[in-house]
Amino acid sequence: MVKKVEKSKQEKMGFVFGPMNYRLLVIGLVVIIIGFILMAGGKSDDPTVFNPEVFSTRRITIAPIVVLIGFIIEGFAIMWKPKNKSDNL
Repeated sequence: MVKKVEKSKQEKMGFVFGPMNYRLLVIGLVVIIIGFILMAGGKSDDPTVFNPEVFSTRRITIAPIVVLIGFIIEGFAIMWKPKNKSDNL
């Protein structure tokens, strides 16, 4: 009898997240990576010459916003719980 109860508990226990959560986690990770790629670059070939491209709008404003959106998606993916099992597919 005890083995049956343990087995039923193990069957009910599955992954912590459903498939939709994992999809959202991957999407958030991709958005974060895109944000960091947008931040890259702007260096000068000559260290004595200043390159104003370092302070472009893309690197200073857009890329951090994209990274922040990625982290928000990650938080949403962790917290999201389907209303029923069929919503998670």
